[in-house]
Amino acid sequence: MLADRSVAVESARSSLSSTAGTQPDTGRGGEAAGMVMNGADGSRDRSTLSGRTAARAGRSAQATAGEALLAGESRQVVSLVADVDGRDDAGTQSHAQPYSGGQDVNRGFAFFDVPRLELDQLLGQLVDRAQEVMASQGRLRGLLRAHQTVGSDLDLPVVLRRIVEAARELVGARYAALGVIGSDGHLLEFIHSGMSEDAAATIGHLPQGKGLLGALIDTPEPIRLSRISDDDRSSGFPAGHPPMNSFLGVPIRIRDEVFGNLYLAESTHGDFTAEDQELTLALAASAAVAIDNARLYNIARDRGEWLRAAATVTHTVLTPPEPLATDGPGSRTRAQDPLTLIASLCRSTADADVVSIWLPTEDDERLRSAVRVGAEDLPHLELPADTPLFRDVLRTGTPSRLTSLEEGGSGIAATSFDVGPMMILPLTGTHTGRGVVTVVRRRGRPVFTAEDLDMAAGFTNQAAVALELADARVEQERLVLLDERDRIAADLHDHIIQRLFATGLSLHSAAAGMPAGRATQRVLDAVRELDGVIGQIRTTIFALNQPPASGPEGLRAQLLDLATELTALLGFEPVVRFAGPIETVASPELAPDLLAVAREALTNIARHAHATMAEVDLTAADGQLLLQVRDDGVGIPVEGRRSGLQNMRRRAEQRGGSFTIHARVPRGTVLSWAVPLS
Repeated sequence: MLADRSVAVESARSSLSSTAGTQPDTGRGGEAAGMVMNGADGSRDRSTLSGRTAARAGRSAQATAGEALLAGESRQVVSLVADVDGRDDAGTQSHAQPYSGGQDVNRGFAFFDVPRLELDQLLGQLVDRAQEVMASQGRLRGLLRAHQTVGSDLDLPVVLRRIVEAARELVGARYAALGVIGSDGHLLEFIHSGMSEDAAATIGHLPQGKGLLGALIDTPEPIRLSRISDDDRSSGFPAGHPPMNSFLGVPIRIRDEVFGNLYLAESTHGDFTAEDQELTLALAASAAVAIDNARLYNIARDRGEWLRAAATVTHTVLTPPEPLATDGPGSRTRAQDPLTLIASLCRSTADADVVSIWLPTEDDERLRSAVRVGAEDLPHLELPADTPLFRDVLRTGTPSRLTSLEEGGSGIAATSFDVGPMMILPLTGTHTGRGVVTVVRRRGRPVFTAEDLDMAAGFTNQAAVALELADARVEQERLVLLDERDRIAADLHDHIIQRLFATGLSLHSAAAGMPAGRATQRVLDAVRELDGVIGQIRTTIFALNQPPASGPEGLRAQLLDLATELTALLGFEPVVRFAGPIETVASPELAPDLLAVAREALTNIARHAHATMAEVDLTAADGQLLLQVRDDGVGIPVEGRRSGLQNMRRRAEQRGGSFTIHARVPRGTVLSWAVPLS
């Protein structure tokens, strides 16, 4: 604008100068008029003079207007220059001289002298304000970026790390940290930024929530300090800790719960300002939302893992397993125990160190750790059922959680395993509790939350239902098997035995009418074989009518397993027969001695007899249990060691029984070991 008006001024000045140069002054105009008036043609001269006079008057008026325009433009230029700059080239304020009403060729045009406004100061303040607005706008943009950063992930450890980095960058702090508060009021986690790993390793253990950090935990209100050491609540720094002066701490609230605190130290601008505090509080509010979302996401993810674990248990327990699984030639392994599967899944899903399943003893007075996954080197314990750790869970079926064994008087002494947080979960049955599941972490690890307890209890309840259904299925299969056994036993008794018995009678009658000789003897031998077959069938029928023994503790099962074990040593499979109610009348205490005698007898046959067959008969009749072992070998040598036979005799005599051994006709040996059943 100033340049445009300067051009206008110069244009007006040029116009005025050109006009003044082309017009004569008034004196010369009078002389010309006189000369014309004295001419010959007076009228014509007068007319010409009047026209010239009018022309001169018009030009004079134009000159006056141009001068006025020039003066006005000059005043505008003066005013504009004074408003914009107000200072001369030397930087000092210039003062205008009053206008004299005339024109000075040497000085140019004079300027009006107007009162000066302190616009330079106002402009300086305006610039400062603008800079502050721009800085605030930049920090608001930084806050928005921080909001986007902390809310862009759902993994809780990642979210906590991003919150610390965003806070440090937002307010310009050299160090930043976030402390997660545990249920005991101490810092459970401490995520820091700005300190090197070497410096952190030199300091040692992370803060536990004392001093200023503890003050913010006790009173969750913002704390802003210029010097940490000047505050009475400060407890100093450990050796190797970098120096810190300025401090700002704000709580992170999730609804009514204080999740943790955000700590900032060593502002790069000197001290933390009130604006820094407001920005940090705003970031803490966003961080609380992000943390809550991440926690909810983690809970949903953990709940899905617990549901998958429960589905795995249900599928495994309820799917009819193959009795034996073959891993390779000659190797056979049993399916995984359901309780071991439950403990393994519970340990992996709960991120625990040790999981134990405690089952009641036969008298229901004590609980024994039947299954343990993790810390297998620890001895299996047996505790009273009224131990405070188990009592309420067994009585009410309500799960509980502890931060340590010392909490609430668990009633369990400390062991070599440093027990920390734990959950006690019921493994309930239809009418009574099956047992208790303990889920343990080492001391110092995060405590179990209420959500953890709820999800783990749901898993054990589902597992208990699966075990109940599996037991019901096994019982149903057992009833079907017993019905099938009854049918087979009836068929054997009513059809097979009767037909064999009739055949034996027919052969015996035929042999009675035959002359003595080899043919007659062979018929009689066939009758005896049929009688033996009938005896084996009767033993089988009796075994089918007996309920199956619980596992390998049954005497029949153990003797059959022994015969199978020694088959390779003998070179053939020995025949094993049973007669009488062996499982009913035989005491379990007889099993070790009886099995030892049977093993010694069969081993002697394999080593010394050179036999091609062996028979083992176990009979419970007439108040005694009789074991007979027969073979078709070379018989007992006249000379040789007798220590094995002496041990068999000693075992029989200690139980008030007898032991005999004699030759078998036509060849072989018969060993008899008998003990009273009383």
